[in-house]
Amino acid sequence: MNYQKELEKILASLPEPQRTPRLLLHSCCAPCSSYVLEYLNRYFEITVFYYNPNIFPPEEYEKRVAEQRELISKMPFANPVRFRAGAYDRERFREAVRGLEHLREGGERCRRCFELRLRRAAELAAAEKFDYFTTTLTISPLKNAECLNELGMRIGDEFGVRYLVSDFKKKNGYQRSIELSREYGLYRQDYCGCEYSLSEAAQRRGSKRLSI
Repeated sequence: MNYQKELEKILASLPEPQRTPRLLLHSCCAPCSSYVLEYLNRYFEITVFYYNPNIFPPEEYEKRVAEQRELISKMPFANPVRFRAGAYDRERFREAVRGLEHLREGGERCRRCFELRLRRAAELAAAEKFDYFTTTLTISPLKNAECLNELGMRIGDEFGVRYLVSDFKKKNGYQRSIELSREYGLYRQDYCGCEYSLSEAAQRRGSKRLSI
């Protein structure tokens, strides 16, 4: 499925509303959210939901939360954008990926992490009667958009809330997020966020130093 085309169909079909539809946007970080907010804010009233208990160490988590708040305060928006921080419950993340710690980034451990975060977003979206929920994660060239969309649609069905399919990296979305990050002076991390991806990033940096 071409998820970008499906997203465009949904956006084109939105009626001219008396009330702008509400979107709960799960955000992994400020840089990834920058383009998504720019793109979707003309269609939705957005609440950015920062729920990422995978982030390690805690100082990194706080830094990314601060960057997200800062970006929202600086960007111009056609419709209101609000911020909501989820609980930083690392034990919940570690329980979700228990036994998969040895796997490399991009496999089943990541899928379990996606599911944990999307499930919490869907739970909140259903409880507060949002019209849609989605995630910024599909903007990353390193994330599996098919996996994310299949999870989002299935979980959305479970909670009775519509999942907005996406592949935000398309139409130069990822490149635009880099441009916006420079424009707003955003901190761009060099690893996904969890302690396991941090270890892999350290190994990559070490390999580069050895090759010089």
